[in-house]
Amino acid sequence: MSFISLVTIVVADYDAAIRFYVDALGLELTEDSPSITNDGRPKRWVVVRPKGAETGILLAKADGAEQQLAIGNQVRGRVGFFLRVDDFEAAFRRMVAADVEFVSQPRTESYGTVAVFVDIAGNRWDLLGPAMTHA
Repeated sequence: MSFISLVTIVVADYDAAIRFYVDALGLELTEDSPSITNDGRPKRWVVVRPKGAETGILLAKADGAEQQLAIGNQVRGRVGFFLRVDDFEAAFRRMVAADVEFVSQPRTESYGTVAVFVDIAGNRWDLLGPAMTHA
């Protein structure tokens, strides 16, 4: 069976990105290893992923002016990443407490509850969960 193993998000700094994705979003740091660029310069291989997930995010530090232009602009202002959670309200509260910037308030759609947030690089994400029930 085939699956997508990794997607890359270009970031300005490895350690700040790790703190954001692990502390604010609740992902796991599954790899942080020394590596080298194609032309032999040192870099790091940094992967975060949701607990138990096969697909992860490679946090790639921008290398050069052209890649720096991609930071926060990988999908040209569209929502390009989607984080599905089982408990939307708990995840939303945790992220707000961690100063994650939400650019929309939670709303209920046919597919569940959604709110758009911005990651440390400036990319837009949907936080997705089951429809909220109000007792």
